Amino acid sequence: MGKGWTMLTQLHSLAGPVVTLLYPLYASVIAIESTSKIDDEQWLAYWIIYSFLTLLEMVIQPALDWLPIWYDVKLVFVAWLVLPQFQGAAFLYEKYVRQQLRRYRDGRDHPQSSNKSPTGKGKNKFVHFMTPKNQGEQEAY
Repeated sequence: MGKGWTMLTQLHSLAGPVVTLLYPLYASVIAIESTSKIDDEQWLAYWIIYSFLTLLEMVIQPALDWLPIWYDVKLVFVAWLVLPQFQGAAFLYEKYVRQQLRRYRDGRDHPQSSNKSPTGKGKNKFVHFMTPKNQGEQEAY
């Protein structure tokens, strides 16, 4: 069992980087070079969700040390995000992230919104700087 267990452990530790980084990197490059916009959305959504997962993992790392199966659960979850049969990243983005963005933008763009100053410029200038603006919004600034 010693050699078999060692080989299984090595395959398991190799699967993580392949599933979470190498295949998504390759598929992202292919998606950029293709003319279809659907695969671009899938891979942009993947990188957004994977980045959020990585940040969350860094914040709650002490708690994750108590869960011995965390790496396995993460690997299965990321495989669901990555595999084209499921397109989990696009699903999660559409279902949750896009709703939050719309809620934020609706609140920000509303005329009676409390995040606007009397001069018409928003208090949160960094967010306005980082978010893309429509042609009409650019003239207002």
